[in-house]
Amino acid sequence: MASSVNAALCALVGSVFWSVLGYAITRSLLPRALACGAAAVVGWAVFSAVTLPISVLIGFSAPAVVIMAALGLALAAAALRTRAVHDDAVPTPAPWSYALAAALALIPTSAILAKFTADGVHVADPILDHAKAALIDAMTRQGVPPVNPVFGELGAASRLVYYYLWHFSAAELALPLRVSGWEADIGLTWFTAFASLALMMGAAVWLSRRSSAAVWVVVLAAAGSLWLTLGRIFHAPDLAPVLLPPIGMAGWLFQATWVPQHLMSASCAIAALLLAVQCVRRQSLALLLTLALVVVAGFESSTYVGGVTFAITTLIAAPILLAAVDPGRRVRFALGLLAAAALALALAAPFIRDQLASVAARGTGPPIVIHHVEVLGGVFPQALRRALDLPAYWLILLPIELPAAYVAGVLAVIMALRRAQPDAEKLTVAVLACLAGAGLGASWLLMSTLGDNNDLALRAIIPAEMILIVAAAAALTLKPRPKLIAAAALGGLILSLPATLEIARYNFRGRPQPDEQIFAQTPQLWAAVRRYAAPTARIANNPLFLKDLTPWPVNLSWALLSDRGSCFAGREMVLPYATLPAERREAINAQFIRVFAGQGSAADVDDMANKYGCDVVVVVPQDGAWTSDPFAASPDYRLAENQDGRWRIYVRR
Repeated sequence: MASSVNAALCALVGSVFWSVLGYAITRSLLPRALACGAAAVVGWAVFSAVTLPISVLIGFSAPAVVIMAALGLALAAAALRTRAVHDDAVPTPAPWSYALAAALALIPTSAILAKFTADGVHVADPILDHAKAALIDAMTRQGVPPVNPVFGELGAASRLVYYYLWHFSAAELALPLRVSGWEADIGLTWFTAFASLALMMGAAVWLSRRSSAAVWVVVLAAAGSLWLTLGRIFHAPDLAPVLLPPIGMAGWLFQATWVPQHLMSASCAIAALLLAVQCVRRQSLALLLTLALVVVAGFESSTYVGGVTFAITTLIAAPILLAAVDPGRRVRFALGLLAAAALALALAAPFIRDQLASVAARGTGPPIVIHHVEVLGGVFPQALRRALDLPAYWLILLPIELPAAYVAGVLAVIMALRRAQPDAEKLTVAVLACLAGAGLGASWLLMSTLGDNNDLALRAIIPAEMILIVAAAAALTLKPRPKLIAAAALGGLILSLPATLEIARYNFRGRPQPDEQIFAQTPQLWAAVRRYAAPTARIANNPLFLKDLTPWPVNLSWALLSDRGSCFAGREMVLPYATLPAERREAINAQFIRVFAGQGSAADVDDMANKYGCDVVVVVPQDGAWTSDPFAASPDYRLAENQDGRWRIYVRR
């Protein structure tokens, strides 16, 4: 199981390294409050975006990571000796406010930890999205570009097609520190939550000119939704049938728990706009390079946030930025941004190519279509519902999902545009408002088609949430305090407290399950498997093994503990990470389930050996194949180990 000590080590090392590196960069590019707030995000983005292509060229190894980190620190030390260009009188967030941010970041992080009890080990539901730890282990084993750890087919390309930069940076922690992918994921989740809070704190302090805004950022970020409160008031869970059940379009605390890679991408999008505003005032090679690398990091961490949402934002914000430049510098400004964009496209080209190839291979049509978010439930007639869903997103769904930030944040953005000084401050508010509008609009009207969920709508809203929190926090420090904004923010915060407390309670305690005793024993199982499976080998086990640990039947034990690739890790894992047409994916899934249920034919077993390249097969007592074993008589496999009553391990002949 994952060690909390190892996870804390990853969080500490990553935070110190990326923050020092980032501050050495931002102190000469951004105003002081923004430089402090954006340091962790910019340091992570620049280092990760630079070291990924280098690792592809020279090989990904622990010595290489250490050398690149040492070079980064040496350059940071040299930069810190120079005088900061931006040294204004705006205060910075107080040190103790960073302690509050560090404490709040523990809530999303706790969801990924194993929960030990007298009966065994169980987990919390968000661990489902952190089964991507298998990607981290794959990179530490086999380097980059990463192989696809969830599906293999003899004679076919096995390259992973996914926006994996966040997971690559976790592998950069795991490799030299010699920790597991699960432990690195935990540490990086904490760092991501802390870094995003620090960025918002710096922005709120800079806008308000008051260090107390940093505290309000932490307070507002802790807000949950109103689903639980309203359900208790009306005695109707999820408010059905008036509204559809919540789909996960929730606030910062929820997003930081489930999808830290998208949260980091949103942080990069905000940092990129802050840098772009500085380009209006002056241009330098360092500024343009940093801007390009931050944009690349955002895209390579989330196609939906750093790609689609940020692209929409640039179309809106670019004319605003261009109009703010002195007429005599507009050509140079435009050429500089075009050069930064060209560099970003060149660095991101492998990811862009893979995403396009993935869409073509799946054969599902356009990856994004225009379709509004559905809000209202079956109590409304279908024709009326389609029309009312459009305003219901703004008038019902967003106030429920973002009770402390939505109304207060929108009002605060409007007020900030009116009150801001007609220089960099007003321009900053304007371009951040563009990002917030693009995020809310994309979530409202666009739908992704590549998975079971509308991931575009669920994740495009994250940068908007962050900007609304920043605006509301800055407004709450004004004297006199705007009454309407304060009422909306504090009222929403109080009403959302039941959800906040429930998220914290559940993340720390998890959900006990009957399978937790078996789960507690699986580290020994996978240690035995690794004795027979080389680092490049692919294993097969029941895709439904311990499926009750999570609400969706993910092959969690394999993903977190095996440290080996799978020839088919199950539908829930293959769906986002393997470019299989839907019919073929479902057929393979049914075939593997059939085999491990003890109903497989000799031809099915032959396919596992000679088509999917399953080098090692694991059968456990929970499988139907334990009593009706199709591998025992197979000419393709031999029994390598039989731990009576616990597991059988077969090796391909």
